[in-house]
Amino acid sequence: MNVHTLPLGPLQTNCYIIYKNNAALIIDPGNEAHKVIDFIAEESLTPKAILLTHAHYDHIGAVGELRKHYNIDVYLHEAEAKWLSDPPYNSAGLFPHTDEPEHLLVEGQLSIGDFTFSVLHTPGHSPGSVSFIFHDEKKIFSGDVLFRFGVGRTDLFQSSPQDLVYSLREKLYKLPDDFTVYPGHGTTTTIGDEKRQNPYVPA
Repeated sequence: MNVHTLPLGPLQTNCYIIYKNNAALIIDPGNEAHKVIDFIAEESLTPKAILLTHAHYDHIGAVGELRKHYNIDVYLHEAEAKWLSDPPYNSAGLFPHTDEPEHLLVEGQLSIGDFTFSVLHTPGHSPGSVSFIFHDEKKIFSGDVLFRFGVGRTDLFQSSPQDLVYSLREKLYKLPDDFTVYPGHGTTTTIGDEKRQNPYVPA
């Protein structure tokens, strides 16, 4: 499975395009839809879905345009089902809002085309934050819950520092140390490095 990272928008939010056998999933297209479209065209890929780790504005800015361009469905946790269409929730004053997701995520295994992965509910930064776990590839897409030696903000609407600590210690840190973490901002890390060196939430 290939992973291509596109830092998008003023906050340089990481949009991930994961692909194999010419099929692709788009994770957190925060802005600049044309960059996503250009890469997908260059690689002759067929997008199958848009996956959202959560619905803050810097992760959803290009959802509407990409959803319409490719006629594909959007997946988002049920706790934030209305956030795509409600700017006061997602702080989307700078970006157009879009329709609600076609599919509501819950914890468990999910298959989309050739992709099979686990959805882990990891609230704290937001109530519906999720992480996507590709066990065979040892890859985690953590959104804004876990960064390299950092964590997501917990002073936002419906954030919870207690939930974030629980999500890390009781969920993400339970995964194998050699799993690579692809965060919503910044560079990759590993579960082992975060357990040993994260100054905010050590194991």
